[in-house]
Amino acid sequence: MCFSATANFAGSAVLGAVGVATLAEVKHRRELLFASVPLLFAIHQFTEGFVWLGLDGRLPTLVAHDAGAAYMLYAQALLPVLLPLGVLLFEPTAKRRRYMLPFTVLGIALGLYVLWALAAYPTQVFIEKNSIVYINPATHHGLVASVYVVVTCGSLFFSKVKDMIVFGAANLLILLITMALKEYAFTSIWCAYAAIASMIIWFGFRHSRPSRPFEYKEAL
Repeated sequence: MCFSATANFAGSAVLGAVGVATLAEVKHRRELLFASVPLLFAIHQFTEGFVWLGLDGRLPTLVAHDAGAAYMLYAQALLPVLLPLGVLLFEPTAKRRRYMLPFTVLGIALGLYVLWALAAYPTQVFIEKNSIVYINPATHHGLVASVYVVVTCGSLFFSKVKDMIVFGAANLLILLITMALKEYAFTSIWCAYAAIASMIIWFGFRHSRPSRPFEYKEAL
């Protein structure tokens, strides 16, 4: 995966199947956003397939630019909001949700900053060492990366649901390994990450089936 349009489209099909299977496990509307993550990853990877086609010259260069912008929008602006919010909504206890709230607020702030950055500065999209590199000068630095890791992983460790903590640990480990081994193409390597993450989410829903739906009587 991640090395050609074909790999992205094939990966998207697999992730789409996992996404549909995960959504089939939903038993309460508050589970829906988190359960949608695998399917959103599938759409994400499908989008990058068109980035490859544009960069390879099989489609107009404008296609690579537009598809790359959409890819960056989801990866860097929307996911930092959707993931902590989905975890917060899924969490059954009000006390744990209060612990998670700062991560959601920080994720929204990061998402708004990235939206501004993507609008204010041009994003470079090019191929390097069989991976697509996305570079926006306002987001391509250590502080943004650190905040990104905190908001996409932090709230998971405060969950009462053990499968969420497992997902959080795997999420953190995969992100750190990816950043260490291939930091220059971190955004693109999300396809391999997405495949692993989506399977963990699906398994978590399957494993927690007997204990769901949770009771959501308490307010935040």
